[in-house]
Amino acid sequence: MSLPPDILKARLLNELSVCARYLRRPIALPDGDLRSFPIEIEIELKGVPGLVFTDDGIETRYEHRFNILIGRNYPFEKPMVRWKTPIFHPNIMMPDDGGHLCTKLLDEWSFNSTLLSFIKGIEALLISPNPSSPFGTESCTAAAAYFNHSKIRIPPIVYSPLPKVVKSD
Repeated sequence: MSLPPDILKARLLNELSVCARYLRRPIALPDGDLRSFPIEIEIELKGVPGLVFTDDGIETRYEHRFNILIGRNYPFEKPMVRWKTPIFHPNIMMPDDGGHLCTKLLDEWSFNSTLLSFIKGIEALLISPNPSSPFGTESCTAAAAYFNHSKIRIPPIVYSPLPKVVKSD
């Protein structure tokens, strides 16, 4: 099942506009007419803490990227998501392992789901991983063990304030 092309285009443009306002940056579209599917968009999260494993140990990173691939049957069909930046998380694969995400947001995708609710859900997943249900990759199982046995607290989300217009008298 798919939406008529004009309705699908209007819905996607509206959803991407809402996402751009929320993320405070434009979302680049490879095809401005949204006529060629699948559509791949890159989402960049800034100010959201997520752990990474480095040579020096585990560190917090505040910038993350992932791609969303939207098919012609959107929103009846869930988008495909691939993580693009290093991550130490039980529910998000490293890019080299496939970059897949394990989240109810995708498992329970419906017509009423939106890209914005998905992005907000990913932010919540970064802050509150589910170590009881990791992927089977080495990095995900190591992250699950880390979260199950440590008392680490993820730092809060950091947002820079919006610029203000100041009137001069």
